[in-house]
Parts: sequence; structure tokens; C-alpha cells
Amino acid sequence: MSMNRHAVAQDTIFTMATIKQEQPVVPEASTRATASTWNTKDMGKRLGVDVASAATAGALTCPLITIIDRAIMEKASKGFPIGQTIRNCLGSMVARPSGFFFSTPFLLIYTLYTSTYLTANAIDTLRSTTHNQPYNAIDTGLPKFFATTIVNMTICVYKDARFAKMFGASPPSESLARTSTMNTNPGAWKYSSALRAPCPPSTPIAPTLQIPKVSYGLFCLRDSITIWASFNIPALIAPSVPDFLASSPTMKSSIAQFACPAAMQFASTPMHLLGLDLYNRQPAGGMHWTERAARIRRDYVPSCFARMGKIVPAYGIGGVVNVRMRDSLMKRVERGE
Repeated sequence: MSMNRHAVAQDTIFTMATIKQEQPVVPEASTRATASTWNTKDMGKRLGVDVASAATAGALTCPLITIIDRAIMEKASKGFPIGQTIRNCLGSMVARPSGFFFSTPFLLIYTLYTSTYLTANAIDTLRSTTHNQPYNAIDTGLPKFFATTIVNMTICVYKDARFAKMFGASPPSESLARTSTMNTNPGAWKYSSALRAPCPPSTPIAPTLQIPKVSYGLFCLRDSITIWASFNIPALIAPSVPDFLASSPTMKSSIAQFACPAAMQFASTPMHLLGLDLYNRQPAGGMHWTERAARIRRDYVPSCFARMGKIVPAYGIGGVVNVRMRDSLMKRVERGE
């Protein structure tokens, strides 16, 4: 009996030893690597760099963008020459800088582009954190495209609706009232050229035009392809820039950052003009598509180059300032300076 118990005990010990040997051993180094995948060091400073870079890029580029955006609106809705509107607005900005920089149009533009830069920066920081990459790493994937597109479209569609109402076609009675006011008061023209929309006349006005849903859709499509060309394409095509145009990776990146958003305006300008025309001309019986196509043909060339003049500062100059400032500051934070 004693011998049987001793044999059972030996079998049990042998079985447990065998099971222990068969169990996989997880290396300690692997455990530490998994735990350290997320690099959250200096997260507060890194987010501060994202905000500072976006705010600086917006402050440098948004004054010109505001003026050009209004000029395009008034060209499409009222036929005003783009150059004349730009000169009037520049004069207003120089004469009354506080009125310009605290006006609704400038604040809308500044909010739009600063928020877009900041979203792109935040996605880059999130990606570098979750993938344990260098602080200044840049993401070119779909999450960045979708995030920047959603933020940009949401604010931009609201901005365009506000701009269309401030600088777009006026109801007939309002137009007559403004004409009468300018004829009796020469100073009214000077005031109307400021960035703020003129005060409503005291006489009754017609109901405000509503932004058609198709216009909203066209504005969203326009902004989607512009964002794609501004934040995703440049990093992908920069290595393909010929060496005779740019010899260093930095120069290749800068050329791509300028060229891609500007070239995309050839495709996005018709969407922009059609969306504005659907708002500005809303006859009771509708309008034939040939009439709208004729208006787009009339305004396409000046509006296309004016939009390039707006996009190049926004996503060319602004994009380069934002990316380079972020890159420089992130390297300093990573070095512990």
C-alpha cells in the first residue's frame, strides 16, 4: 500500500514537471516592448507645439485669404472685378486694422484654417504616440484625411453660407435700398467696401435667400478634394519630384506642398462656382443648365486663379510654415531642449 502511494506521488510530480516544461515562456523583453509601444513622453509639450504651429500659420496667411475669398464671392454674385475688391479690402485693412482683424469674415477664416492645421498636427502626434515614432513624424494615411476633411468641411460650409449671405446676391428691395443709400450718402460706398457687411437698411427687405442643399454638397466635395491634395498627396509625391527642380528632400516636400493644392483648383473651381450660382440665382421657374454653364465659363478663369491665390497661401505657404515649425519644435522637445 505504501509502495503504491509512493508511485502515485512520483507520477504526479513527473506529470506537473512535464506540463511546466511544455508551457511557452514569454520573454521578459517582449513584455517590456509591448508595454512601451505607446510613447506618451512630453505629451503636453507636443500638443503645445501642434497648437502654436497651427496658430502661427493661420495668423500669417488668413488676412490675404479673407480678402481673396470675398473677392471671389462678389465676382460670382455681383460681377465686381476681383482686383477692385482686393484693392478696396486692402485699403480698409490698412486704414482700420482693428475693424479688419475683429470682423466676422476674418474670424471665420482664421477659425477654419487654424482648426484644419491643428487637426492634421494632432493626428500626426497621435500616430507618433501610438506607433512609438519620432515626435516629428508625419502621417499620410486615411485617418488623417478623414479627420481633416470632416473638420474643414464642417467649418467651411458654415463659413461659405455666411459669406454668401454677407457678400452674395441681395434681394431686390435690399439692393434698391442700398443703391438709394449710396446715392444720398457718398460715405456709404467706403463703408460697404469694408470687410463687415453693411448695416441692414431701415426699409423692409425681401426674405433672405436659403442655401440649396445641392450647394452644400458641392462645397463638401470641393473641400474634400482640396484637403486630399493639401495634406495627403504632397508627402506621397515629394520623392518623385525631379532632382533638377529640387535636390534636397526638404525642397522636394516644399514644391509638392505648393503645387498639389494649386493644381487641384482646376477641378474644384467649377464645383465652387456652381454652388454659388445655385444660391445667387433662384428664379421661381428654375433655370436651364446651359445658363448656369455659361456663367461658370464666364467666371472660371479669373476665379480659378483667384482660388489658387487663396489656396497657395492657405495650404502652400501656410502648410509649409505649419509643417516646418512643427518639425523644428518637435525635434527640440525630443532632444529635451
